[in-house]
Amino acid sequence: MPELPEVEVTCQGLAPLITKFVKAVVIRNYSLRWPIPIDLPIILEGQQLLELKRRAKYILARFTKGTLILHLGMSGRLCIMPKGSKPKKHDHVDFVFSDEAVILRYTDPRRFGSILWTKDNPLEHRLLKKLGPEPLEKEFDAEYLECKLKNKKQCIKSSIMDAHNVVGVGNIYASEALFNAGIKPQRKSGQLTRKELQLIVTSIKDIISKAILKGGSTMNDFFDVNGENGYFQNEHKVYGREGKNCYECQSIILQSTLGQRSSFFCNQCQK
Repeated sequence: MPELPEVEVTCQGLAPLITKFVKAVVIRNYSLRWPIPIDLPIILEGQQLLELKRRAKYILARFTKGTLILHLGMSGRLCIMPKGSKPKKHDHVDFVFSDEAVILRYTDPRRFGSILWTKDNPLEHRLLKKLGPEPLEKEFDAEYLECKLKNKKQCIKSSIMDAHNVVGVGNIYASEALFNAGIKPQRKSGQLTRKELQLIVTSIKDIISKAILKGGSTMNDFFDVNGENGYFQNEHKVYGREGKNCYECQSIILQSTLGQRSSFFCNQCQK
């Protein structure tokens, strides 16, 4: 599943389309997580793409008369393709631009992604309005996290993956950040000290920043808009390394299930 770094890399890769006008929208399958608006081709025709932003794992494409809210779901991706490229089985939507020799194609084998339209402030949309702060913003700090997690019995890994506490920290980067902070994922959130929470906040910011610079993590089906792999998976210290030696202490990386998600950690390096 694309996490925040992968979505940010995708959003940045779409920047060349800003100021371009939509000539047509071709929808081959309206059935995503929520149905694509039936009149989207009519709505977008002739509109200019003015701005691209990311909020959590959503891409907000602001046009002349409203905003397209895109989510990649479990397996979705956006690719810039040459005009005339033949669609494949899971290529559900093409955005055709009038003054470019390219199309923007949305592909999603599992169809858990979404393409929605709003004429209102997208940040007030039901999917976004209750989300927590961005992990790279100043508002996300140890004091804030301590306040949110006070007396919480939930494990810390589940807490930092909860988008009401902080957005975009998915399974990969939660595991990596907790290893970097030296904190076991099973620890009770409300029992962590301010110093430990500061380590976690600093690690989340560091890991996500590095992942963005490396183009994200290509584990199964993530590629950027030009079809290129990310490279941060080459720097994973614990994620997906169950049974292998820890790079720091040579003990065996362990795996457990927390919140129905696989969690990877080192029993020696993390306390």
